[in-house]
Formats: sequence, C-alpha cells, structure tokens
Amino acid sequence: MQRTLSIEALDKVGQEINVKGWVNSRRDHGGLIFIDLRDHRGVVQLTIQPESAEAFGSGEQLRDEFVISATGLVKERDQTLINPNLATGTIEILVSELSILNKSEPLPIQVNTKQNISEENRLKYRYLDLRRPKMQDMLVKRDNLYKTIRNYMQQAQFTEVTTPILANSSPEGARDFVIPSRLHYGKVYALPQAPQQFKQLLMVGGVNRYYQLAACFRDEDPRSDRLYGEFYQLDLEMSFVENGEEVRSMMEPLIKQLVTGFAGKKLLDDNIPKIPYQEALNKYGTDKPDLRFDMELVDLTDIMKDCGFSVFSSVVASGGAVKAIAVPGAKQLSRSQIDKFTEIAKQEGAGGLAYMFIEGGKIVSPIAKFFDEQTLANILNSTKANEGDGIFFGADKITVVNKVLGRLRNEFADHFDLKDPNIIALAWIVDFPFYEWDDKANKLDFGHNPFSMPKGGLSILDSEDKLSILADQFDMVMNGYEICSGGVRNHNPEVLYKVFDVLGFSKQYVDSKFGAMINAFRYGAPPHAGCAFGIDRMFMELVGEDNIREVVAFPKNGSGVDLMMNAPSQPETQVLKDLGFEFTEAKD
Repeated sequence: MQRTLSIEALDKVGQEINVKGWVNSRRDHGGLIFIDLRDHRGVVQLTIQPESAEAFGSGEQLRDEFVISATGLVKERDQTLINPNLATGTIEILVSELSILNKSEPLPIQVNTKQNISEENRLKYRYLDLRRPKMQDMLVKRDNLYKTIRNYMQQAQFTEVTTPILANSSPEGARDFVIPSRLHYGKVYALPQAPQQFKQLLMVGGVNRYYQLAACFRDEDPRSDRLYGEFYQLDLEMSFVENGEEVRSMMEPLIKQLVTGFAGKKLLDDNIPKIPYQEALNKYGTDKPDLRFDMELVDLTDIMKDCGFSVFSSVVASGGAVKAIAVPGAKQLSRSQIDKFTEIAKQEGAGGLAYMFIEGGKIVSPIAKFFDEQTLANILNSTKANEGDGIFFGADKITVVNKVLGRLRNEFADHFDLKDPNIIALAWIVDFPFYEWDDKANKLDFGHNPFSMPKGGLSILDSEDKLSILADQFDMVMNGYEICSGGVRNHNPEVLYKVFDVLGFSKQYVDSKFGAMINAFRYGAPPHAGCAFGIDRMFMELVGEDNIREVVAFPKNGSGVDLMMNAPSQPETQVLKDLGFEFTEAKD
C-alpha cells in the first residue's frame, strides 16, 4: 500500500491507509494504546485495540523515536475527543497492522518538547534537532525561497552558471580559506570569498545575464547574523549596464515579492529610499540603518560652541562634534538601565553618557545647571523631544560620535520594542567612498570593492583629495542588516591599474593577482554591473529569526566548530607530508 502522509489522512476518512514515521509519543490506557506518529508534515494519532493482537503486541514495545509503519482505517473522532492543538485532531487511525522498521536508543536530546535545549547539544545532535517541526518547516521555507528566486531570475532571462570552488584569492575584505595543492607542491588554492572575477569574466565571455546561488567562504569571526566559514548568496551580473540604477530596478521586484508574498510581511515603504552613505552615517550613525523607527541623530555642534559645559565646548573647540538622539519614553528608565546603556556607549569608544529628560515641560538633568535657558531651549527645539522623552549625547570625533549613537539608537529600539517584526524596511545605500583611511595600518585603502568603477572614471583618480572620490557602488539594507552589495564594474584595464596605483600597487602586482581578468578586458569587455544578496541573512530576517544558525541545516557553532562532525580536526601525518606542511606552536 502506498504511503499516506499524516496531513493527507484528513481526506481519507473511511479509507484504509498506510502511514510511516517516528513515534512522537506513546500512551498506554490499559485496554487501548495511543501513538502519536510524526512525519515531516505533522502528527497523526494511531489507536491500537487489543482485538488487533499482533499490532497491540508490537505497540507495547514502542518507545519514543522508534521508526514504524502502520496500516489502518481513518475514522473521525468523537466530538468530545477532538484535539484542537493538532492539525489532524479531528481524526484517528484504527491500526490493524503495525511493524517496527527501526528502534531507537534513549535520546541525548528530546525531539518532541518545547523546552529550551542548549545550542551546543542541538548542534552536536543536529540530525535529531532537524526532526523538530520548527526545523522541518525551516528547511521547507528555504526550499520555497530558492524556488521563488529561481523562478524570478529565469523569467528575467538570467542564465544560471556555476563557478569554481577551487580558485585563486579575491580581495573581498576577509581572510581566505586556503587549500594546499598536492599536485602543485608548495602552492595553494583559495576558496572563493565571492565569484567576483568569474562572473565578470562571464560578461566578457558573452553571457548577457548571469546568476548563481553561490557558496562563498570567508574566514571571519561568527556573529548572530553571520555564519562562520561558508554562506550562500544570490550572485548576479548584467552585461551592457553602465549605472547601478538598472541593477537596482531589476532586483527590487524580487525582494518585494519575497517580503510580501513569501514572508507575508508588510513593506514600510513601497518606494525604496536611496540614502547616500555619508547621510546615513550622519542621520543614523551607521551605513545599515533600521528605518522601522525614527530617533535620528541631531547635530548640536554649533549650539555647543560656547554652551558653558566644558565637556562639550572643549570637544567642539578641538574640531570634534556633539550630537544627540531623542528617545521616546526614556524617562521611565531606571538607574541600572541607564548604567547598562552607558556601558554600551563605552564599548563603542565613548568616555561616558550624558543625558537629559523632559519632565513637566522642562529639562531635568545633572548637567542642566551648566547650560543657560537659551541653550536648553535650542536643545529641545533641535531634538524635538517631548514630555517623558530622554536626550542622550555623544561628544567626540565625528566618527566616534556616529558609532556610539548609532549603536545606542539600535539598543534603545530593542529595549522599547520599536522594531515591528511584521514590517520590513528596505533602503539602498549609495555613494560609498572609493578609498578610506585605515587608522591601524596608517595608510589609504579601498573603502569597498576594488573592482567597482569610480564615479568620474579615470580623470577623477588624479584628484588630490582621494577620500572625496565616490564609488559607483550600493548596498541594500533590510531592517538594519546589510543584505546586498553591488556596483558598476571597472571593465577598463587602464582604470583598474590606476585605482591600485593610487595605493602604491604596481602594474606587476595587479597582473599577478588579477591577470586573467585584466587580459580579458583587453578583448572587448562590455560595460557590466551586478550585485550579490546574502541569502542566509535575508532569510533570517524574513522568517523572523534573530540567530542565523537557526536557518541553515548544518551550521558551525559560535566558535566556528562543527560539533557533530568534529571539524576542524588534526590531519593525519601522511597528509601533511604529502602537502609539505607542518604545524608550529600557535602564536599569542
């Protein structure tokens, strides 16, 4: 008899069917045995009566997670026995035949429980954790996400092309994973941080529109929104495109479809705003702002020039900035809660956290006595703070102030529950600086992607102020997460040599690193542009998870370890000899 899934039994009342799955629970009521059988579609109740002696005998042996096959008659339950918490709660299967397909030892973690289980144990026994309905649902949702993406890309006449995993290094801002070559002693491959060079070569090769659900590898520290080691992205590129707007307008309908159709959520604004990078920093303190709430940063530098409060006025005199955010309802914060936010500000580089509250139409604060009435009025007018609100200040170098208040803005929104999980706020961040100053290395470096086109082309690279050069690059932000990065590509060898030359890299260096792409550009490379969407991070936000490890089948833990497969592990001595490698003591 063909297998029937649990949820399909609802349409089989009066019919004899066969179901297979795991024992979710077993209840022995003396004369009757009840089994909740679970498959990937849900749970259905099996009822075993003593009259079915063989089945009843098998039923007495059952324990949790035994794998079974049961044949029986689908029957409607009595009205008093309906289980409203079960999708199949209106029916039961009267079992006539029961067979045990496989037994299970006592479980190291429980599958049929809503109790919290430590992440370490869940990842160690992930094959059991995946049996839980939530994880089964997550796998199906991810599959549906892929289907939606592929359908859209194919309808938009993109061609799916897979690119190599064993490749060369590509500067994407993170450390490479390297693979030693046995055949080419002393040399290594690099796992691709992104298929950047390959997709540009596809454009040179005549592919009009390319896409790929690409595996990418970066040796970065894991976070709640970033997997360790490997991740997937919707990678795409378009030929004969000379501005980023064409790429953005091509991809907006897909992302909107994923928000409203796939996830069933509401867009904050159907017209996705375009925010220049510097404006985003000035307003929100970050280039990936969450737009579901306000609390914009307000520049008070001019007001604080001669304010009487030396902490602020001295910062202004030294060329720094004073900014503030007005936080709705912050007057209700306790002393310990304010101390918590002060500690957060210090983590981001602040010396402390000055604040004021609005009470009875007036400013109440330990520092209010240092300001005259006009300055206090100006602060109120500029921040637009209302009764019961709090005003929190940052005073330092502009980069530090933006970083501190940007972090606090996000933390206050979490504390006061201002992030509506049913709303998705999207934004394009544009006009990134092509170069930036690296304080640690004390030198100029690429601000984003070296393969993008500087706005203004070759001539702009001769500008004396290299930090003022903008890149034709863009990011998409979703609820405070960067989910996409893209740009118009540099397809001119002369310009590519020049952008590296500005940083002191020779023509020989560029040829050695990107020789294939440079050579390809000499033979009629079309203008092209593209982007890549981080699938894991985007999916995480669409389904309402706050930990990215919840949305993939087999993630590493927070330390980058695969507890289930015991990876990474020590290679065998012979393997190291074949590759010419040996381990030395770790450096501090």
